[in-house]
Amino acid sequence: MPATHDVFNQPEPLVDVNLFDGNRPMQAALKFNAPALDTAPLQALGATVGSAGMQAHARLANVHTPQLKTHSRFGHRIDQVEFHPSYHALMAAAVGAGLHGTAFSAEQQATGHAHQLRAAGFMLFTELEPSVLCPISMSYAVAPALKDNPAIYQDWAPGLTSRRYDPALKVWRDKPGLTMGMGMTEKQGGSDVRANTTHAEPAGTDAWGQRYTVTGHKWFFSAPMCDAFLVLAQTASGLSCLFLPRVLPDGTLNQLFIQRLKDKLGNKANASSEVEFVGASAWLVGEEGRGVPQILAMGTMTRLDCALGTSGLMRQALSIALNHTTQRKAFGKALIDQPLMKNVLADLALESEAATALALRLARSFDRGGDPHEQVMTRLLTPVAKFWICKRGSHFAQEAMECLGGNGYVEEGGEGVMARIYREMPLNSIWEGAGNIMALDLLRALRKADAAAALAQELAPARGMHPALDHLAQRLPARVEEMATEMEARRLAQDVALAVQAALLAQTAPSAVFGAFCESRLGGQWGHSFGSLGAGTDFDAIIARAMPR
Repeated sequence: MPATHDVFNQPEPLVDVNLFDGNRPMQAALKFNAPALDTAPLQALGATVGSAGMQAHARLANVHTPQLKTHSRFGHRIDQVEFHPSYHALMAAAVGAGLHGTAFSAEQQATGHAHQLRAAGFMLFTELEPSVLCPISMSYAVAPALKDNPAIYQDWAPGLTSRRYDPALKVWRDKPGLTMGMGMTEKQGGSDVRANTTHAEPAGTDAWGQRYTVTGHKWFFSAPMCDAFLVLAQTASGLSCLFLPRVLPDGTLNQLFIQRLKDKLGNKANASSEVEFVGASAWLVGEEGRGVPQILAMGTMTRLDCALGTSGLMRQALSIALNHTTQRKAFGKALIDQPLMKNVLADLALESEAATALALRLARSFDRGGDPHEQVMTRLLTPVAKFWICKRGSHFAQEAMECLGGNGYVEEGGEGVMARIYREMPLNSIWEGAGNIMALDLLRALRKADAAAALAQELAPARGMHPALDHLAQRLPARVEEMATEMEARRLAQDVALAVQAALLAQTAPSAVFGAFCESRLGGQWGHSFGSLGAGTDFDAIIARAMPR
């Protein structure tokens, strides 16, 4: 009898490939922003995160999701989250790559490119598994904030910048490496943290300074197995920032009780929780009553990671789509050679490269905090990049999934990663301030500095290189100076993002990429969906640049 189940025309998965070596847009952006950067660590990380073994860990960590254990078998309250071993393997790899607080170590700071190296590594690791990067990102953002309590910083900084991962729940001094999280939002407030009801009462002073007893709850408390958290609580002087460890200095568990884990759309490998504090011990960080400015400073860093993360997911989705369409045949030729598919893939490649360029440009400003221009660009581009890149993510993932047809919609197998990407995409847009919050932050940034002049300086190198960009660039400073009303703030964020992306591509990308981006995104030669680039586009050149191998 003839065989009925011969397998043919099914692509091989994209495994055992160096994700850095194949990422020409990232390499170009790094060369532009940090020409002296040693990329050897990124090449090593690219091989690690592209390996079949690490991809297996990513799959298993998402299949075997975290489990809450509130009590021991003997009835004792333990409040621990149990993870699959693959989760810990991923965490160890991320910490080993220095993606958490290592950027603030003296060794890394001395390079002058600590944040850009870390940003590129964060993007590469996102292509492997983004869920575990939640505690990694929070540890990154929290590390410098602890300097406002020098005693705590002296004790915790070595562990937070260490490249060693230790998942054990024990006192900080007995661990070679530490991670930290945050607890800000409550059920009644969400982004309006001033509505928080958690309160803290003074409980004396000790080696770490003013100690408080904290009572209340947090509606979203991500990564509850971190070693400590920065939380917001009401004190006599107003909302204050407090340092709350899981294990107290005397070795006893703090009064932090995990009520439940959140059942989320995506981000499955990460444990997000709802917690209560019942007389928990915490220490003041910074000035009492100044918790909101403190948390906004940390939010700037986590919002950078939202832009980096979505850019990494875009690159991963594009790479999978390119890998599939190169091998899969239909109607007598490879899918990638079909004109309409070629248009879609080139369009996705433009979006991905523009996102990479903007995200890594923002990271550059973190390395040059002493430069007045870079200070303004940090305030300006953080909400812009977070808003626009993350807002494009879900649409991007849906179109990339469609390139795979039904294979992209299933959860299993190498191409099943696409479904995981699709479920992950909305997270970065919502977390750390959704679109409206970012648009309002942009308006606040415009009031604090000469943003119009800074933006004009940023766009100047691309002046005269494309009429559509010139037209937008000429109008933007006036719109910035007028400080658009709230009703127009989202449109302004979009236009600033597109203008800066175009100016960056003018300096980092081939003419085929820059020209097609300007003609489509700025010149109106584009429809309302991916795959509507003009017929004169150099599709082959754009696709060749984006190829992951």
